[in-house]
Formats: sequence, structure tokens, C-alpha cells
Amino acid sequence: LPAVPAVLKKRLVKLVVNFLFYFRTDEAEPIGALLLEHCKVTKEEENIFSISFIEEPERKYCFECATEEQCQEWVEALKRASYEFLRRSLIFYRNEIQKMTGKDPLEQYGISEEARFQLGAHRQ
Repeated sequence: LPAVPAVLKKRLVKLVVNFLFYFRTDEAEPIGALLLEHCKVTKEEENIFSISFIEEPERKYCFECATEEQCQEWVEALKRASYEFLRRSLIFYRNEIQKMTGKDPLEQYGISEEARFQLGAHRQ
């Protein structure tokens, strides 16, 4: 069976932490948002990337950029936007600082032993 053609719509997008808001070009308020958790960002073509979600792999959001460079910038920014990426980065850098200095850099912020154990327990 032939694939159903995708409906293309011009939208403005704005990345805020781990939400990708999208707007109609003539409106100031967003018409929707994608929570960038448990998702896969894929560069499809020269200036096209997609976002799909683990829970709904059949649903894919495609985005076309003006240039390949712009597309690559979006892909990299979106891959770094998830809470899980930030959590893994925090654990990695915390361990690296602790190796270099012999001190836990989060200790000064009153992070308890239990919280340190929980952060370390989720390593993958």
C-alpha cells in the first residue's frame, strides 16, 4: 500500500529545557509542545530531522531546516535536551571532579548520602 502523504505545515519552534514548543507563524502563543523524553532524534536527510517517541514509534514528527548546518545544530541541541541526558552528564562530571579533587562537588549543597547513592545507582 502506498504511504499516506504527510501534511506539511510551516511552524516556528522554540526549545525550552526539554520542551519543544511550536507556533503558527502569525501567533505569539504556542499551539503545542513536545516533551523531549524517551524520544529519538534522527537526521533524515541533508536538512531534515525527525523526532519519534519510544511509546509511539509509528508517530514521527519531521522538521525541515533552511540549511544542513542549521539541521545539525537542532539535532545536537535536541539530543542534549532530555532530563535523562542532563542527569547522566551530572553524574559523569561529578565523578570526574571527585576523581580530580578527592571531594564530592555536590556536598557543599547539602546533598545527602541517600541522594548520592540514588544518583549513582541509576548508571547505565
